[in-house]
This record gives sequence, C-alpha cells and structure tokens, in this order.
Amino acid sequence: MLLEFNVGLGGALFLLLLLVISSFRILREYQRGVVFLLGRFWKVKGPGLIIVVPGIMQMVRVDLRVVTMDVPAQDVISRDNVSVKVNAVVYFRVVDPQKAIIEVANFIEATSQLAQTTLRAVLGKHELDEMLAERERLNLDVQKILDSQTDAWGIKVSNVEIKHVDLDESMVRAIARQAEAERERRAKVIHAAGELEASHKLLEAAGVLAQRTEAMQLRYLQTLTQIAGDKSSTIVFPAPIDLLQLLKK
Repeated sequence: MLLEFNVGLGGALFLLLLLVISSFRILREYQRGVVFLLGRFWKVKGPGLIIVVPGIMQMVRVDLRVVTMDVPAQDVISRDNVSVKVNAVVYFRVVDPQKAIIEVANFIEATSQLAQTTLRAVLGKHELDEMLAERERLNLDVQKILDSQTDAWGIKVSNVEIKHVDLDESMVRAIARQAEAERERRAKVIHAAGELEASHKLLEAAGVLAQRTEAMQLRYLQTLTQIAGDKSSTIVFPAPIDLLQLLKK
C-alpha cells in the first residue's frame, strides 16, 4: 500500500514538474507575447522569460521586426487608358501587438491584400507619363494611404517602392516614336532660334557696314579671299565702281 502511494506521489510530482517546465516561455528582444487568460485578453508580455500556465493561458508570438513584402504584379489601367502591369514592395512592422492579433485575423495577409487594391486605385488615377516620371510621389501617396488604413491593425507602413511598370511591345514602340518626335521638335526649335539670332546679328552688321563705305569694300575683299581659297581655278566677279575709284587713289 505504501509502495502504491509512493508511485502515485512520484507520478503527481512528475506531472507537476512537467507543468512547471511547460509554463516557461522565452521571448527574444524583437518578440512580444499577446497573452489570453481563459480566452480573454490579459496583457502583452516580453521580451525575456515569461510564465504561461497551460490550459488557463494562451500566448501568441508577434514579431516586431520590419517585414519586406512583395506586392504581386497588378493590372492597372491608367487615366489615359493605357494597360500596364505594376509590382511593388512594401515595408511595414507591428507597433501594437494587441491590435495586430485581436483586430484582424491575419495581419500579414490583410496588409498584402490592401496593398494590392491600394496600388491599383492610386495608379489608376494617373497617366502613364506620371507613372514613369514621378514614382517618388506615387510611392509616397500609396504609403500614406496604406499607413492610415492599417493603423487600426497596429501596423506601421514605413515605405512603399514601385519596382517595375511593364508595358506591352506596341506601347514601347509608341513611346519610342513619341520620344523621337520630341527630339526632332526640340532640334527644330533650337535651329529656328539660332537662325533668328543670326539674322539679328547680320542686320546689326549690315547697319554698321552701311555707315562706312570703306568697311563694306574690305568685307567684299575678304569674301573674295575666302572664295579664292577654294579649288576652283577661275573666279568671275563684278568690280564695283567705288572699289575702282578707291584703287585709283
């Protein structure tokens, strides 16, 4: 009888020891434990050693480090009716473990779905040229909207980066033609501005030369010298009367 009592006592002590050992939890510096007592929220504990009584308490671990999440490529129709595929990356972290566990079933999945819909909604309000040239502003717009909507889940969205804006082949060719036409337009504008400036300078020079007959004759001789430097062997030119009178003196 005494032996049976000792065996029963030993078993009870062994079970008690297992219960005590299983009650200990160790949380790292970047982890927090959301503890429930009989199904109701009790407190957020950690980091370090904490005690969770089995059967009475339950604990959910939450990682507070920044999560880097890829947003799958989304089909977006721009405001000027161009279809593109856009993907991005979102950086976020949990700032309130209680809200992240209680307010939403799966905060990572919820943030991913929200990022996809927000990306389509924001980019759909802009034209293709803005998507290609103003990514920093669009990144900030998406980040602000995501951050405001995930605040109720205890999530802080720190950054959003649009990685690629993929166009179909026909649209790439159209953009190339547009860029080439723009370069030609700028070249013509620059050439026309140069011609206009040159005409003003020539007009000023003509006015100066017209005031002095000698200057006009010297300019005439300089032009003949330049022509004579060419490979042609015969040069026929009219001799102004004023020049002949000047040579007789």
